[in-house]
Amino acid sequence: MPLMPYALVRPFLFGLDAEHAHELTLNSIAKLQNTPAQLLWCGERISDPVTIAGLRFPNRIGLAAGLDKNGRCIDGFGAMGFGFIEVGTVTPKGQPGNDKPRMFRLPEANALINRLGFNNEGLPSFIANVKRAHSFRKAGGILGLNIGKNAATPIENAADDYLLGLDGVFPHADYIAVNISSPNTKNLRALQSDEALDALLSRLQQRKLQLENQTGRRVPMFVKIAPDLEEDQVGVIAQTLKANGMDGVIATNTTIARDKVQGLAHSGETGGLSGAPVFEASNRVIRLLRAALPAGCPIIGVGGVMSGADARAKIQAGADLVQVYTGLIYKGPALVSQCARALAQG
Repeated sequence: MPLMPYALVRPFLFGLDAEHAHELTLNSIAKLQNTPAQLLWCGERISDPVTIAGLRFPNRIGLAAGLDKNGRCIDGFGAMGFGFIEVGTVTPKGQPGNDKPRMFRLPEANALINRLGFNNEGLPSFIANVKRAHSFRKAGGILGLNIGKNAATPIENAADDYLLGLDGVFPHADYIAVNISSPNTKNLRALQSDEALDALLSRLQQRKLQLENQTGRRVPMFVKIAPDLEEDQVGVIAQTLKANGMDGVIATNTTIARDKVQGLAHSGETGGLSGAPVFEASNRVIRLLRAALPAGCPIIGVGGVMSGADARAKIQAGADLVQVYTGLIYKGPALVSQCARALAQG
């Protein structure tokens, strides 16, 4: 258990602007990870090993991409008890993202809205940070690296950015996540359409196979999709994933829907809504994917996990692994072992 109860820390953090609190937390974790001060937030890593996509995960609870965009805090988050951690989204060139303010809490709904826009320091800095992390992976933790496109890159040239990202992260990733579903980069979600997705994944898979042949090292590749998809769209995506040999899918990213938060402060802000309001939408997509994909095709379920029961519901919907993000902000580090224990107990 963490030495410092999150209930004591949360009022201070929630008294700050959401992005300020986010940066303060990351800076503190980056500075104090791998020191005795890490005991302030560390938690038990529940042993519940499972092999997915050829990787042995110590347990089925992971950190979703977006919280640690630059990969600065891998060991610090790992100390909370995660079985796997996904960092990014990283773009080939550093970029500031969208104008501030761009992150908003909706505490009545256990939710966040963000329109950060892939703000990150770029691929060289990201890889340097990943290479500095050591204790999490030494203890068996699995690391996923999430890639995207620069905002200034025309959508018709998006594959060029993803290929640069793939080349850069391949030597350092346990798995690679391809983010085509953020609502905060103009036209990005258009890559989920059948022809665009097929063209992108074909090029990525071809390059990944070349890298695997050159290095003798296999690195699974997952595609992260949105919750705002119709049933037929999910079916097309599933078929495209299969046709291009993708190793799995991450479902889902944030939602642009606002029906669950109407009338709440900040509900009218543009951006992606995460947290409890996306829970059912995410589960719906997971169920559709599970029905459309082969039994052995892995699904990482993410969206609105606030408790061990929520994590179990993701598995029951058809996910093989579960990620948290907004739940960690609202519930604190104890959520990690709580969810992992719930899954280990079945």
